[in-house]
Formats: sequence, C-alpha cells, structure tokens
Amino acid sequence: MHPLRRWWHDSAGGLPATFWYLWAGLLINRAGAFAMLFLPLYLAEARGASTSLAGAVVGAYGAGGAIGVLLGGVLADRWGRRATLLAAHLATAGLMVGLAFSRHLAAIAALAALVGVVHSMASPAFVAAIVDVVPEHRRSRAFNLQFWAFNLGMAVASLLAGLLAEASFLALFLVDAAATLTAAVVIGWKVPETLTRTRAAGSPDDHRATRTGGDRRPRRPGLHTALTDRTFLVFVGLTFVLAVLTMQTSTIMPLAMRADGLGPSAYGTVVALGGTLIVLGQLFVPRLVDRHRKGVVLAASTTLLALGFGALAFAGTLPAYLAAAVVWTVGSMLAAPPNAQINADLAPPELRARYQSVFYLAFPAASFVAPALGGLSLQHLGDGHWLIVGALGLLAAGGHLLAGPPRERHVATLQQTKHPLPNRTPTPASPR
Repeated sequence: MHPLRRWWHDSAGGLPATFWYLWAGLLINRAGAFAMLFLPLYLAEARGASTSLAGAVVGAYGAGGAIGVLLGGVLADRWGRRATLLAAHLATAGLMVGLAFSRHLAAIAALAALVGVVHSMASPAFVAAIVDVVPEHRRSRAFNLQFWAFNLGMAVASLLAGLLAEASFLALFLVDAAATLTAAVVIGWKVPETLTRTRAAGSPDDHRATRTGGDRRPRRPGLHTALTDRTFLVFVGLTFVLAVLTMQTSTIMPLAMRADGLGPSAYGTVVALGGTLIVLGQLFVPRLVDRHRKGVVLAASTTLLALGFGALAFAGTLPAYLAAAVVWTVGSMLAAPPNAQINADLAPPELRARYQSVFYLAFPAASFVAPALGGLSLQHLGDGHWLIVGALGLLAAGGHLLAGPPRERHVATLQQTKHPLPNRTPTPASPR
C-alpha cells in the first residue's frame, strides 16, 4: 500500500457514515462559534465591564454549562442522542440571537448562563453517539478526528472572528447563530438515532420489569454510579485541572493581551495558530502516542500545558504569545486521544451518556472557575497569575503518573467483565 494511503487508512479509515455526519455537524458548529470565544473582549470593550466583572459574566456561562452537561447526559440516555443534539443546537441558535441584541449586563449574564446550559447539553450526546456507532478498536482514531474537527473549526472561527470583532460584535453573535442552525440541519437530515433502547439505563421498561417480577438483574442507578466511581472521579478531577489550563486561552488570556496593548486581531492570531497546528499535526498523534501508557502521555501533555501558560508571565509581545501557544498546543494535541479513550473504557455501555456528562462537567466547571478566579488573580497579581497556573499544571502531571497504573488495572478488570474469556474455570483433564 502507498505510504500516504496507508497513513490515511490508519488515521481515518474504517469509520461509519454516521460518524462522518456527526463530525461534519461538529465542524460546522465550531467554524461559526465566534461569540463565546470573544465574550470577555465584548464585555470589556462594548459594554464597559471591568476585568473582574467580565470574568464573572463569563463564569455564568460556565456555571450554566455545569447544569447542561448533566442534563444532556440524562436526556441522551432517555430521549436519545439525536433528539438531544437537535434540542441543544436549536436552543443555542435562538439564545445567540437574544445575546446579539441585549444591552444590559444583567440580561447578558442571564443569557450567557442559558447558553452555557444548551451549549454543554450537546457534548455527552455527541461522544455517546460516536461510541455507539464506532467499533471499539477504531474509537481512538474517531476521538482524534473529533478533536481535529473541533480545532479546525476553531481555527476558522478565530481568524474570521478577529476581523469581525474589529468591525461589529453584533455580527459575531448572528453568524454564530446561523452556523449552529446549519449544524442542526445536518444532524436532523443525516444522523439517525444511535441509542439502543433496550440498554438505556433507567428506562420505564426497567421499572416495569422490577415491579412485575420480570427481569431481576440489578439495575444501575444512573448518575449516582458515575458520581461514586472513585477511579473515574480521580480521572475527572485531573481532567478538570487540564480544562482550567486550556480555558485560560478563551477567558483570561484575551484580557492579559489587552493589558499588554494587543488588540482582538492579535488574540485571534494566537488562537488561530493553535488551531492551525492541530489541523496540520493532529492526525499524526495516534501513531505517536498509541505505543505509550495513557497515564504517561497525559502527564507529558499536562507538563507542556503548564510550561506554555507559565511562560506567559514573561510575555508582552505577540511573538512571545505565539511561542508559548506552540508549547501548550502540543500538550493539548497529546492529551486528546487518551483522554477520550479512558473515558470510554471506564463507562458501562448502558450508562454511556451519563458517564460522558460527568466527564464533561469538568469543562463548564473550569469555564466558571477559570474566569471567576482568574479575573481576580490577573487584576491583583498581574503576571504572577501565570506562575500559579503553571504550578497547578505541574501538580496535575504528577497526579497522572500516580493515578495511571491503578486505573489501568481497573480498566482491565472491567474489560474482563464485559468480555469474559471462555473456559476460565478449570476442567478435569480428559484421559488419553
């Protein structure tokens, strides 16, 4: 096989059509996701909010997202993946139009919180649908392509949005709404329901079976299972730290660049560089990391994130920000495949979306913590804020090294439960 064809087959081959329609919907959505990326600058420049107040309003978006991911996980396991995705996208489009024409900070904060809810509802459904339709041995490449699409869209969005923000913040919200609506059309037209109803945890049939003395197998209690799974929660906690680091890009870094005299177009250039690096290099990541233990890869990636953001303590020019962006972007690229694969490995099939929702809770929680505390930290500590962020990342890297081996043993036990080996019990030797 030709080397280029082999590389493409290893990176993207063997994936079902439904995955590619989900991928296309995600790409379209992210390519038009202007508004929340530039919300801190919009609040500071167009609405006159202080740094700490802008951080608090953006934090409302994160707080809404914390509710949204849990709601999305439950709905995706009950309504179905497709219905949850459509509801989330249509509601987001409507709320973005409302944000476009809102003038009062209180109304903007309320709408931002609601956008956080519906934005985050889609994440568990997207990933659960991918796991539903992609065979287990191909999921690593599917998750890698999902991350690639997310960042390809982000690169397009940041380049266009940087230019639009110079001319009109109103256009940011309206284009975002249009892109979200387009993604909803693609999903509604081409993505079938992927949830197998007979395995949906907590369905009415489960309750009827229990009451009538039918199937007596123990029924998993839903979110409670994920929220009391200690191995899973340690992983989620470390992911939360990673999310706090990556959220600096869209929450605190634009405010720091503004303090250094750099405008929206400069910020858009930094974000676009990260997206471009991911677009060019992400498809090569699986072959680079698959031969290494996932905990070691995550420790290395978190270390790079810590060093990249910590370096902003000494940055004051656009080239310095761009150099730091290269470091933390490589860290993000390495983290994507093992993060998603570990999450899928730890989730019982019948609670797939609920586990995804608890996992994705780390990101809206970080969307709240990063701006709410980061705005105060930047305002009072200045460049010292970035040293704190770097130290936090290095601690999380150590946590991955400690948590990796016991998690691998736990996953191995789960795999034996899901796929028991035949003839595990000893049998008497037959006479010759």
